[in-house]
Parts: sequence; C-alpha cells; structure tokens
Amino acid sequence: MGKLRDLMDRDLQIRGYSAGTRYQYLSCVTAYVRHFMKPPDQLTLEHVNQYQLHLTQDRKVDWQTFNVHVCAVRFFYKVTLHRDWDLHRIPYQKSRRKLPEVLSTQEVRALLEAPSNLKHRALLATLYAGGLRASEVTHLRIKDVDSQRMTLRIEQGKGGKDRYVPLSVRLLAMLREYWKAKRPQTWLFPGQDAQKPLSCKCLGKICARARKAAGILKPAHPHTLRHSFATHLLESGVNILVVKKLLGHRSLRTTEIYLHVAKTYLEDTPSPLDLLPDLKNALVAGKG
Repeated sequence: MGKLRDLMDRDLQIRGYSAGTRYQYLSCVTAYVRHFMKPPDQLTLEHVNQYQLHLTQDRKVDWQTFNVHVCAVRFFYKVTLHRDWDLHRIPYQKSRRKLPEVLSTQEVRALLEAPSNLKHRALLATLYAGGLRASEVTHLRIKDVDSQRMTLRIEQGKGGKDRYVPLSVRLLAMLREYWKAKRPQTWLFPGQDAQKPLSCKCLGKICARARKAAGILKPAHPHTLRHSFATHLLESGVNILVVKKLLGHRSLRTTEIYLHVAKTYLEDTPSPLDLLPDLKNALVAGKG
C-alpha cells in the first residue's frame, strides 16, 4: 500500500485510535489489498463484498474477526480515500453471545498458588484481584499502586479510559514481598528488558503453565481471571453497577453476561417443574 498506508495511519492517529487498533486496521486493509493484488483505489464495492465472502467461506473467520475487517475497510474508504459509498453495502456479521468460561474460587486459588516464581504469582494475583485485562496488568507502573488510598490506578485502559480498582490487603502484602525481592523500577512487571513492560504473549504463557501445574482442565487464559473476578463479585452480592465500573465497561449490557454464569442466580431460581403440585409422585407412580 505504501503511501496510502501511511495516510491511513495518519488518519487513525489524528482520531486518537490506540496503537493496537491502528495495527489491526492496517493489517486488515493490507490483507484485503494483497488478496486482489491491485491498488486499493482501483477496487470497488463489489471487490469488498467478494473479500467478505472470502473471509466467511475460505478463511472461515469468526464474527469478531470479520467485523474488525469491516471496520478497517470502512474507515479506509470513507476517511482516507473519501469515497462516497453507501456503507450499508459493507455489512457487519451478526454478533453471537458466548458465555465466558469461569473458574471456581477453589480453581482460582490453585492457579494462583501453582507458580514457584514469586513474580508470576504476584502477576496472576493482580490480574484476578483487580479484574484487569492482560494489557492493563502488564502496563501497571510502580506509581499506580497507592497503599494510602488502597487503590490501583489503571491508566488508559480499553477505550483510552482511566479508572481505579480497590487494592486488596492480601495483594498489597504480596506486592510488597515481590518488590523487596525483585526491586522493579518503573514497570511493576517488567519484561526481560527492564525498560519495557512484560508482553501479553509472555503473560499468556505464564497463565498456561500455571493452569497445567494446577491440574485445571478448563481453559484458563488471562482473561478467564477477569471473567472469574466479575462472576465471583456478583455471587458475593456486589451490585452489578459497581462491577460494571470496576471492569471499565461502557455498557451495562456487557456486564450483564456474568449474571448468566453466576451460580447464585442459578441456585436461587427454582425450576417451574419443581413448583408443580404432586408431579413427582405422579411420575413415580406412572400416572398421567
């Protein structure tokens, strides 16, 4: 793409898109252009629809990946190339709601105790205790831990939003033990290069090793601890609006998904079958 790629990146930066989103959008448009091996300003709406079919039938991408490609191509033609196209002709796929995988409190404890490395234990504990995203925990700085106000400051989380989450007393003790042993300077959890934060890829490997060592059969990724944090709070009676704020969700609808997996809501809701009078006796006796 060359010059057009640079122009699109400029447009994304001007509008305040994060580095991660810029990378995703540019990668999507580059893949689209390579598919046709033509300059993108010579491609038409029909080409875009053909590429959408290719994503669905040939590459078989999930709906989330498909929609990222749609966002990227729409931005490219509308903003960078100033095409006056009817964007409804570049449709999104219907979203599908999948319930998150959640660990029990016993499984979380086993996962957090599994690593022999103190840094890894502190890292996973921070992830769970604050309900943080992977990129948020890896980008925590020493100054973000406020032991006076007992808060963790999440700076520029998803959507470019700052927020605070409570600092657990247990977590503070663990972080103090970790700091005394490792003495990190700027980043709370630095990578091999102390001047850079730990990568999300490395965090994923740490979580995978801990899951294996703990003997947990469920999938357990860094985001699983965030799901578990939200579900366990709801199960302990915390108001869903508070959980929404702690997670940094824009919409309550996003938080409501955890109501479907919280065991308290399942246990406290009787089946209508159990409310029918004398049905059990009738079934046992073979009547009706």
